[in-house]
Amino acid sequence: MKVLGIINLMNEKTFLKKLTEQRSLASVPFAGRYRLIDFTLSNYRHAGIKQVAVFTSGKFRSLMDHLGAGKEWDLDRHNGGLFILPSDHPDKNLTADIPAFYNYLEMFRRSPAEFIILSPGYHVGKIDYQAVIQQHENNRADITVLYKHYDGDLIRKPIYHKCRLRENGSVKDIELYSIPHKGDPICLETYVLKKSLFIEMIAQCFQNNEDDFLKDGIKAHLDQLHIQGYSFQGHMPFIHSMESYYASNMEFLNPDMIRAYFYEQWNISTKVKHEAPAKYSATSNVSNSFIANGCEIEGTVENSVLFRGVSVKKGAIVRNSIIMQKGKIAEGAYVENIIADKHARISEKTSLIGEVEPKVIKKSEIV
Repeated sequence: MKVLGIINLMNEKTFLKKLTEQRSLASVPFAGRYRLIDFTLSNYRHAGIKQVAVFTSGKFRSLMDHLGAGKEWDLDRHNGGLFILPSDHPDKNLTADIPAFYNYLEMFRRSPAEFIILSPGYHVGKIDYQAVIQQHENNRADITVLYKHYDGDLIRKPIYHKCRLRENGSVKDIELYSIPHKGDPICLETYVLKKSLFIEMIAQCFQNNEDDFLKDGIKAHLDQLHIQGYSFQGHMPFIHSMESYYASNMEFLNPDMIRAYFYEQWNISTKVKHEAPAKYSATSNVSNSFIANGCEIEGTVENSVLFRGVSVKKGAIVRNSIIMQKGKIAEGAYVENIIADKHARISEKTSLIGEVEPKVIKKSEIV
């Protein structure tokens, strides 16, 4: 069975603004060496998907650099492969995905795929799309909508879409932008449907001057199509703020979490960078931390995630923090509960402590 994977970055969330000023949400670094989009691409690879289209709006340079030709996800191929498709009108409504899809209808028509899986690029979870497609066919559904029962922390912002289900598991309604409560079935904005139906829906919505696939394509046709729900039971943190992003990274200090995500079932792949192993000097003191390749540790690191190439000088202390690629913590500096973006530099004897929430140091910022 041939499947076309679509990663929709047109309507990305804005809850990590301090980390997405120069990059898309999908390319935000995660768990020491990955980007958020790596999880979706790795799930596609596990499902045997050989053709993937990534629809982007703005700020896609970092994403293109990370994805390259898609070799790490078995997408560097003559037939199919990886397509990165920037918006034709980046100055207009960046959340309008239907016009973007419509511009590439001919590409969809030429694809040999029978089914389409449409996903966002920021979910940190291992979804078995083969099982999803199997249930989709068994139910003879027109569209299958993936959802997960909300198990995140209390929030008061209406940022998620809530599914309302019938007893037989079909979708009765989708409440757009609702405040989630514990146990609510939250739409993961991931859908399975036949390519022919997808093309028909996009063409019809575009002709009607409609621009949102979930609202105008799926929700508006709940009474006309057989739309089934698929309950995702695996672990997937709800990342909706800097605090939840921080907490989700810190989960990967748990060996059981590392084992479940990176060694069981299938691997999560990312862009390969050939760097030397981390180097620890005689003055280093490291405990309960994730230290990536290329790091040089001379000081103290506790309960922290350090990405590739981070330098912690003698006498420096890093506690409960996330330091991204090529970050530099100078001699005698003290940082606690911070998130430092790529190439950030903390000067000598500087003290930085995030009080109520993690303090964010922007990319290349010198403090």
